[in-house]
Amino acid sequence: MTGQPTPASPAPPLRARIVLFLLLSAATGLSQFYRVSNSVIGPEIAAELSLSALQLGLAGGAFFLALLVAQIPVGMAFDRWGARATLASISGLAVLGALWIAAARNPAELIAARFVVGLGCAANFMAAVYLCSRWYGADRFTLALSWVFAASNLGTLAAATPLAWAAQHWGWRRAFVALALATVAMALLFWWRVRDDPPGAPPPAHRRESLAEIWRGLLEVWRTPGLGPVFSMHVFAYACMVTVLGVWAGPYLNDVHGLDGVARGNVLLGMGVAQIVGLLVFGPLDRILGTRKRIVVAGASLSIVVFATLALLERPPLALAVALLAAIPFLSSYSIVIVAQGRALFPAHLAGRGVTTVNMAQVLGATGLPALSGWIVGAMSAPAGGAAPEAAYRAVFAALAAGSLLGLSIYLRSKDSRPAA
Repeated sequence: MTGQPTPASPAPPLRARIVLFLLLSAATGLSQFYRVSNSVIGPEIAAELSLSALQLGLAGGAFFLALLVAQIPVGMAFDRWGARATLASISGLAVLGALWIAAARNPAELIAARFVVGLGCAANFMAAVYLCSRWYGADRFTLALSWVFAASNLGTLAAATPLAWAAQHWGWRRAFVALALATVAMALLFWWRVRDDPPGAPPPAHRRESLAEIWRGLLEVWRTPGLGPVFSMHVFAYACMVTVLGVWAGPYLNDVHGLDGVARGNVLLGMGVAQIVGLLVFGPLDRILGTRKRIVVAGASLSIVVFATLALLERPPLALAVALLAAIPFLSSYSIVIVAQGRALFPAHLAGRGVTTVNMAQVLGATGLPALSGWIVGAMSAPAGGAAPEAAYRAVFAALAAGSLLGLSIYLRSKDSRPAA
């Protein structure tokens, strides 16, 4: 049995594919919104709740800490009950967390509420990986996934200028109440219309596993040859990008370049568009070039150059700073190729546990890097608070460049993965 999705299979009916695409995009888009919403309105939330730089970083990382905690249980649930039931069921936690954010009275409540939201979104992106691997053959898997992930960035766009405008006119608390209602609608539609297998395909048998069998399956996943190098690169690929886009891009533009909320939102909107374009560019490359490793090496190397440039340049012109910030999500889209490479490591009966185990690397980095960067900014800022110095942000960019370089140096030992293997 191969670890790839089915090497080649007829495409499911168009209508069924459209429904799947729209609802996976809605689920992942809401997760994206929750992930990056703190960045554009970070200064306003920090002012109202008296957040320090460290607490702002912890709030950014709390979402990903929850994802990390939930990955193994979610993978088990996928393999036992399927993605449809799992995602629809736990989305209720995201609703509760969004309402708690709207009512947060202090930093501790905000951090805890974002953790609860993270638990509620723990299945969203992995459901896309799991379902695309079930619905599409290996030759179309990465391409299908890239379209879903690209569409998911509508959530990133909504968390930019629209959220800044809503926060300015209605208040950020009301915006999160509206987001809770949108999450309810998504979960109900997902349960009603999504199926774990394409029409006409016989679903694989789901057998109730004993506790010993569950742990043997997990042990088999962790013993999979080639997991380590892929895991190491995945720790930094997405996490470095989301540390900038989801936490520090807004404060950086505020403190260093003096942009107001809407102007910051416009820049983050551009960064979201850059990520969409990047996903659509990187998505078909493995099929065109017949390689995944070389794509990852190229994307990681160029990302390191951008982080290093932002670290070395002292107060760059606004236009250059914006261009470099936009380059980060574009180039970091190579992470989708790592997802496909990771999925290819596991047989079908371990697909749920396999993809969520690989995703643990991503959320581990996305948990730790925002907190680490918050400590860096806090340590280099005045105790009384206020704007952080430019040197603090340059130190964050330098740390992200160093982390990416470390991940790449280990990843170079990986074996290439080809989509039509």
